[in-house]
Amino acid sequence: MAEFKQTIVVRSDLKLGKGKVAAQAAHASLEAYEIVLKEKPEWAVAWAKGGKAKIVLKVPNEETLLKLYHQSKRLVPAALIKDAGITQTKPGTLTCFAAGPAPSEILDKIFSDLKLL
Repeated sequence: MAEFKQTIVVRSDLKLGKGKVAAQAAHASLEAYEIVLKEKPEWAVAWAKGGKAKIVLKVPNEETLLKLYHQSKRLVPAALIKDAGITQTKPGTLTCFAAGPAPSEILDKIFSDLKLL
């Protein structure tokens, strides 16, 4: 049986506080999971049974974030997060996205060059 995980990708150029990063990553994780639940419910079940593994990675800017988001969206369900702009960013700032849960081998092909946050 394939291993499943969820990958969360965060912009490092925004210099967000730790709490803000955690909140944005949580938004991305939940939103992506809800999409997977509708589009690939068998992946959601396998991920839940396997421990709900997540990995959080960083990218240097919005351009890289969007490039990887669009690349991953072609292969797995993904959710892009725009901040409301109440605390640390301007409204509509793209902060992060989550891909999956999906088979680890698919996600690894997309994100293997990124570093951990």
